[in-house]
Amino acid sequence: MKCVIIGGGIIGLSSALYLRQSGWEVTVLDKGDFSDNCSYGNAGYVCPSHFVPMAAPGIVKQGFKWMLDAESPFYVKPRLSRELIDWGMKFIRSANAAHVERSAIPLRDIAILSKRMYEEWLQQPGFDFAYEQKGLLDLFQTQKNAEHAHHTVEKAQELGLDTEYLTAEQVQAMEPQTRLNILGAVYFKCDAHLYPNKLMHNLRQYLPATGVQLVPGEEVTGIEQANGKITKVKTRRGIYETDMVVVATGSWSRGMAARLNVNLPMVAGRGYSLTYEDAPYKMNHPAILMEGRVAVTPMNGNKIRFGGTMEITSLTAPPNMNRVKGILRTVKNFLPDYDIPMPAKEQVWFGYRPCSADGLPYIGRIKHLKNCILATGHSMLGLSLGAGTGKLVSELANEQPVSMDIRPFAPERF
Repeated sequence: MKCVIIGGGIIGLSSALYLRQSGWEVTVLDKGDFSDNCSYGNAGYVCPSHFVPMAAPGIVKQGFKWMLDAESPFYVKPRLSRELIDWGMKFIRSANAAHVERSAIPLRDIAILSKRMYEEWLQQPGFDFAYEQKGLLDLFQTQKNAEHAHHTVEKAQELGLDTEYLTAEQVQAMEPQTRLNILGAVYFKCDAHLYPNKLMHNLRQYLPATGVQLVPGEEVTGIEQANGKITKVKTRRGIYETDMVVVATGSWSRGMAARLNVNLPMVAGRGYSLTYEDAPYKMNHPAILMEGRVAVTPMNGNKIRFGGTMEITSLTAPPNMNRVKGILRTVKNFLPDYDIPMPAKEQVWFGYRPCSADGLPYIGRIKHLKNCILATGHSMLGLSLGAGTGKLVSELANEQPVSMDIRPFAPERF
């Protein structure tokens, strides 16, 4: 049985791993060279703590305020776009307390599944992606967020996640090398982190050795269907006959889904990051700087990465260095001794996260096609949920019982 996976990021490669293990003949097509997707420059979190979807109460009102600040953590670039309007209306309708409550358990469950899968990968020869479970600190500066932190801890503990409220003094004792300007933190002991670049390199080395065919520079130009099934995937360079197709094309998934007559509400949310080796900046634990939505991650022994922003824009827009200024401004505010100069544009990584209209991923079969699975829309959680998503894709393809209830992730739920 042949399977074609469209998309070579963490979702596509994780799916390839599990499908190959279950006996499929797997080909992964990537329009790039497998080295330039959003799976590389992210914060590296594997985080059951992220059980609140992006579509949450208050985000719309806050988003309008942030649009007046060129360096803000969340920005929607106004443009005439039917797709953006469609997504925006559905996003606004989803941003309510009931949706957050419904989303907590499925987001927790897929994150825990994924974390367990990553830990299993470490037992296989050739896998070493600097995985560490040191937890995650959500650092806050305002009284409003301090009050919210107590509610977060209560909800996390209710969900069975090992979580603790810390005072500023307690956090400072955990980070003696770095002066902190904070009121306190939520400490998610349940979280882990890894070095994404190393993980992706592991997969690109491991998969071909097991028989998976990784084909770079293959942009899909057409899909042939017959009798309710996809029979062929066409590219500029060839035709791939197939028994199963997995669409894992990230921020490009809306267009790919349209080829399959599926309306997939999605926009690209661009993020930026800076990575330093052997830098004087030292953190013992990964942290999120809450008020500025900036992630700080120590990685792979001698690296530290600063990343953030959610910039809803087109896939062809040039990078906006004001977003980087916003990241550095937040870092300086929380970590006053960090004097990081504004980098040159070529030193900045940026990538597009696939943002669904309700903050939940799209994982499941397409109703009118017997052999097509969508696995996309993970927003800022692509790496965190990557291994678990691959496991679920394999279970769906093999018509096995899935490891969790994936009905909340139904691709055609809108």
